Amino acid sequence: MAELKEGTWVVVTDSEKALFLRNLTDHEDPNFEVVSKEEQENPPSREQGANRPGRMNDNGQGQKSAMDDTDWHQLAKERFAADLSDRLYARAHRGDFDSLVLVASPQVLGNLRESLHKEVSDKIIAEVPKTLTNHPLSEIEKLVKSELDAA
Repeated sequence: MAELKEGTWVVVTDSEKALFLRNLTDHEDPNFEVVSKEEQENPPSREQGANRPGRMNDNGQGQKSAMDDTDWHQLAKERFAADLSDRLYARAHRGDFDSLVLVASPQVLGNLRESLHKEVSDKIIAEVPKTLTNHPLSEIEKLVKSELDAA
């Protein structure tokens, strides 16, 4: 079972914002403080694309097919995970944390895992596959503790 020691960092993220938290106490009575917040504005794809999707010629006279438009919204989500992993690497390299708990939806955790540096991966003590970015801090403390207790 992973335990929240004093100084453990908890990163609560979705694909558009991240809360960097530090545990000030112990596992029995976690008390998180906000170290920093990161947020990315990511409007729907339809608001980000400049042009209509293109069309291409098919086999056959006068036949055309529509091409898929770029999913700008999804690209921004993936770029956010890569940027977050770079921020975590910089913080780990500076020695800001020795242990880390990642809290995100399974999909975001997957995107993060792909881009995390080994120096950060080695410090992860637990992953919580839940989206908690819009929860109050006191609720995040309870939910993270209960998830770690159940593991």
